[in-house]
Amino acid sequence: MAETAPTLESNRDASKAWAVLGLIFACLLLYRAIFVGAGSAYVTEVDGQYLSATHNDFVVGTAVFSPVRTIGVWVSALLTLCVFSFLYRDNPFYKFSESVFVGVSAAYWMVIAFWTVVIPNLLGKLWPSWIQSWAMPGITTVRDDTWWLYLIPLALGGMLLWRLSPRGAWVARWPLAFIIGSTAGIRLVGFIQADFIGQIRNTIKPVIIAPEAVEVAAAVSPFWQSVQNILLIVSVLSALVYFFFSFEHVGVVGHVSRFGIWVLMVTFGAAFGYTVMGRIALLAIRFEFLFDDWLWLIDPTGHRLGM
Repeated sequence: MAETAPTLESNRDASKAWAVLGLIFACLLLYRAIFVGAGSAYVTEVDGQYLSATHNDFVVGTAVFSPVRTIGVWVSALLTLCVFSFLYRDNPFYKFSESVFVGVSAAYWMVIAFWTVVIPNLLGKLWPSWIQSWAMPGITTVRDDTWWLYLIPLALGGMLLWRLSPRGAWVARWPLAFIIGSTAGIRLVGFIQADFIGQIRNTIKPVIIAPEAVEVAAAVSPFWQSVQNILLIVSVLSALVYFFFSFEHVGVVGHVSRFGIWVLMVTFGAAFGYTVMGRIALLAIRFEFLFDDWLWLIDPTGHRLGM
């Protein structure tokens, strides 16, 4: 009990400190929104459509303040801060933003799939006249000769919805098994062509490049092209030796195998670094949005609208 009391007291102090910081930040946001105009969005009308205004539009007076887009900027910024709050600890703000992101994404892709897949590729093939009358005026009203084949995916789709029923959920296993099996077979052929065969084809290189075989505009000399090809061949063979477990990795095989480990580590490190750089780029974009579009603390282009 003696150790619990100081812990509770420290938690209360931390909560008070964060509450004070949050209040100061809220006051700063209110000040910049009222007196500076931070987070404001402007649009201009072009051919009956409203597009984001540029500095030239603001100079000539065609830029108009958009309350809807301004609300969108503030909502995006606040949700971004809710996601960043997870860096402190798990909290209700992060859970709320996570739920909003998942729910909106699922609803968006459901609507997109309905209007781009179900309507044109299924119902438009079965009942083209009906779909043309209210959904897609540009499609033909003539049925294909094999229109009846589309009854099969319609039946499978209906069987998938049986999953929502408390009884008979096993019916949904049949179309699900068909989807998984057919998708795996189609993807397998694609991966074999793109990854497996493609990688083998790219490793079939001449060991020595003759000077007369090099194009005049080539940026790399024949000597360095030969070095690259030799390094590629040695690296591939070393990595394959590492996965060859029929012989004990001792002696020459052990040395080649260890070099293969280095090749694998360099490959994994490069892939991981590429992934990290991609995530850092996304993080930089979010920071730029917060400091530029929302808080108006930076102005990379030097043409701040509304100032």
